[in-house]
Amino acid sequence: MLSVEKEAGMDVSGKTAVITGGASGIGLATAARLAFAGAKLVLADIEQEPLDQAVKELQATGAEVLGVTCDVAKLGDVERLRDATISEFGAAHVVFNNAGVGGGPTIGSPIEMWRWVSSVNLDGVVHGVHVFLPLLLEQDEGHIVNTASLAGLGGVPGMGPYCATKFAVVGLTESLFYDLALRRSKVAASVLCPGFVRTRIAQSARNMPDDLKGLSASGELASLEGVASAAVAAGIDPAVVAEHVAGAIERAEFWILPHQHVAVRTTEQRLGWMQGGTPATIDLDKATRGG
Repeated sequence: MLSVEKEAGMDVSGKTAVITGGASGIGLATAARLAFAGAKLVLADIEQEPLDQAVKELQATGAEVLGVTCDVAKLGDVERLRDATISEFGAAHVVFNNAGVGGGPTIGSPIEMWRWVSSVNLDGVVHGVHVFLPLLLEQDEGHIVNTASLAGLGGVPGMGPYCATKFAVVGLTESLFYDLALRRSKVAASVLCPGFVRTRIAQSARNMPDDLKGLSASGELASLEGVASAAVAAGIDPAVVAEHVAGAIERAEFWILPHQHVAVRTTEQRLGWMQGGTPATIDLDKATRGG
C-alpha cells in the first residue's frame, strides 16, 4: 500500500510563478494575489494586447513580471515559455496550468471543435506538466496547479468536449499526485475545480481557429451558450478563486474547491447513482455561488 504523507506548503515570497491564461480572469487574479505575497510572475497568454495590459498593471503595483505570448496547445510555445522563465528568473516554483476554452455539446459538435477544446484544455495541461515538471523534480521543490472545473466532477448538458477535458485534467492531476508521493518528492500538485466564475470563458470564440469560426451554431447550441453566459455572469469573482489557489499552495492542499458544497454534493450523487439511485441533479444557481 502506498502511504501518502502531507507535504509542507510553500511560502511564495521570492519564488517564481508561471501562469497560463494569465491575462484575464482566474489567471490574472491569481497573479495579483501571488504578487501581493511576494512572488515573481511569468504571465503567458495567447492574446498579446490583454497580456501587455496585464503586465503593465501588475508592474505598476511593484511586482516583477514577465509576459510571454504562448499558445499552450503548441508544445514548442510551452518550451519557449519555460526557456524565457529560466532566462529571466533562473527557476520556476509554481506552475499554474490555467488556460482554457469552452465548447459545444456532445451531440452535434464538429470534430474540429472537439480537437480544439482538447488541444487547449487537456494538451495545454499535459504540455505544462511535461515541460516544467522535470525542473521542479530536479530542484525537489515546486507546486503544479491544474485548472479543471466542477464540470470535471460531473457531466453537464451542452458541454461535452469541455467536460471530457476537465474530467481528464482531474484524472491526470490525481495520477500526478500519487506519482509524486511514490517518489517521496517535495513537489506538490493541486487540481482546481471551480463552478461559475466571472471570466471570459463564455467568449472563447474570440480565440477559435478560423475554420471553426465559420461553423454556424444550431438554435439548440445558441440557447445553451446563452444559459452558460448568464451563469458565468452571475458567478463568483475571480479574486475569490485566487485566494483559494494561493491558500492551496501555501498549505499544500490537493483539492481546490471554491464551490465546495456543490463539488461534494455532485460526488455524493454520483456515488448514489452508481449504487442504483437516480442521476445527479444539476443546479446552475448553486454553481454560481461560492462556498
